[in-house]
Formats: sequence, structure tokens, C-alpha cells
Amino acid sequence: METIPERFHSLFDTRTIAHFSTLMPDGTPQSTPVWIDYDPEANRLLVNTARGRQKVDNVEREPKVGVSMCDPEDPYRYVSVRGVVDEVTEDGAVDHIDALAGRYMGVDEYPNHGEESGARVLIKIRPKRVVTNGD
Repeated sequence: METIPERFHSLFDTRTIAHFSTLMPDGTPQSTPVWIDYDPEANRLLVNTARGRQKVDNVEREPKVGVSMCDPEDPYRYVSVRGVVDEVTEDGAVDHIDALAGRYMGVDEYPNHGEESGARVLIKIRPKRVVTNGD
């Protein structure tokens, strides 16, 4: 298992958009732009979404995923992760999306609560391979 180098942790403090890639039932890739977070103590990337979305169905069937993200200020500074989803949980997901809304939207609470097709979930990704570029 690899970790995100500390010099790239700042990407998780800004409005960095990540591309989250999962596998469809027929084996083709599906990629979605997402808000991204990182728990350095647990060494897990965190994607917050709602049940009923394709990415949740995909990771519950096939946990191998990819995540890539570029520094909003320098697209040649990036982190790319191949990993495995080791948990999909509702625990803490609502508080987490509110915290992400603060970072990405500048608001105290996620404005779309209740509009999703299902409950909020956290997808926790254990990095197996981490590739970076830039300082």
C-alpha cells in the first residue's frame, strides 16, 4: 500500500476536482468528476456520493478504481491513484458532504440535501499505487 506524499496534501485543501474511474458490468471504464478528500491518518481517499448512482453500484460489484487530480493552479502538478474501495458507508457521510460544501462552495451546509436518489455515502479508497508529478 502506498500513501499520498505530504507535499501533495495541499490539493485536498483547495477546490481540486478529481476524476473517479470505476468499472461498468461489461468491463468498460466509467469516469466521473468528483469532489475529493483525503484522510492521511487512515490513508484513504474519500469520495462522497449518493446511493443509486452508477459509481456506487460499480464499486460495490468491483472495488478496483482509479482517481486522478490536477492542481487547479498548475495542471502539470498531479496525483494519480490506483486503489481498492475497502468501505462504502453512510456513517459520517452527511457531515462530510457539508464540510466539502464549505471547501468547494463556500457554504456551511450542502444545499442539495434530500434531492438525491438515495442516502449519502462515503466511498473509502485504499491506495495501491500512487503516481505524482510536480512539487
